[in-house]
Amino acid sequence: MNDRWPNHVGVWREWRAALNSDRMQHAWLLAGKQGLGKRDFADEAARELIAAPGVRQPAEHPDIAVLTHLPKDDKEAKKRDEGKPYQTKRNIAVDQIRAMQRSLTTRPTLGSRRAIIIDPSDDMEKSASNALLKSLEEPPRGTFFLLIAHRPSRLLPTIRSRCRVLRFVGLSDAELASKLEKHGYVADPAVLQAAAGSYGAAVRFLEQELGPLASLIDQLLGGADGAFTAKGEFARQIGPRADRERLQTILDLAQTLTASHARTTVDRARREHLVEAHAELVKLAAQAPTYNFDAGLLGQEIAGLLVRASTASEHAHGAH
Repeated sequence: MNDRWPNHVGVWREWRAALNSDRMQHAWLLAGKQGLGKRDFADEAARELIAAPGVRQPAEHPDIAVLTHLPKDDKEAKKRDEGKPYQTKRNIAVDQIRAMQRSLTTRPTLGSRRAIIIDPSDDMEKSASNALLKSLEEPPRGTFFLLIAHRPSRLLPTIRSRCRVLRFVGLSDAELASKLEKHGYVADPAVLQAAAGSYGAAVRFLEQELGPLASLIDQLLGGADGAFTAKGEFARQIGPRADRERLQTILDLAQTLTASHARTTVDRARREHLVEAHAELVKLAAQAPTYNFDAGLLGQEIAGLLVRASTASEHAHGAH
């Protein structure tokens, strides 16, 4: 596992120390941005947790339950069953949590323990979160929860307080480049910077061929003389017919690079404007799945936010 995810060394050490101790926490929060291998860790850790000496562990384990996004509708469910890409519902529903809770009234099948993986737990409906809280407060004997969260702050504070947190760090640029190359990708330097240690983000950016867009975003945020030319090129590269997945990935890219510029700048006024632009991008990303955006106009709006952040920063800096 560590060979596949070198950023997991610390979390494995912490997990196994707890597993080998007298008291194993019943709820764990696997926290970190998307694309750091948290689901791979959860799958492997769950198997370690429930393994019973002398009992063969099947590939599809009856004592590991995974709650995640269901297909959007029957048509998408058919695609899933055929092994094709499919669209999912936006949230994990309360009915999924209640079905899981009903299963907890029986004993584990092969040993004395069972594991429940919720991926991602920060996408639960409010009613689902409230229902889960009851299980976390009074967990059945031998039941352990692994909650994957890309944005832990979205979870109820009462859920967070009942979990032991494992924090997942990003891959270094060298580790990320090596992992990409092992899977047949060319490690574009602009993509490495934009991915900020996330393998999942890097793969999405490369598969969408967003290396040139990453360079344009850097130009826009840099406030260079060619920023307004870059704005037009940015909108042109997005095009008028970009699908929702591509637009969402572009918004992720813009957010990541804006946050990177905000972290590295030493100018307070510039940082403030970059933080404001990042907040607006987060808002757009939240709206994009439900609003019927015109791709070309959305591209212009994103570029406009980036240009305003850089030029406003320049003006504020010049005023000192």
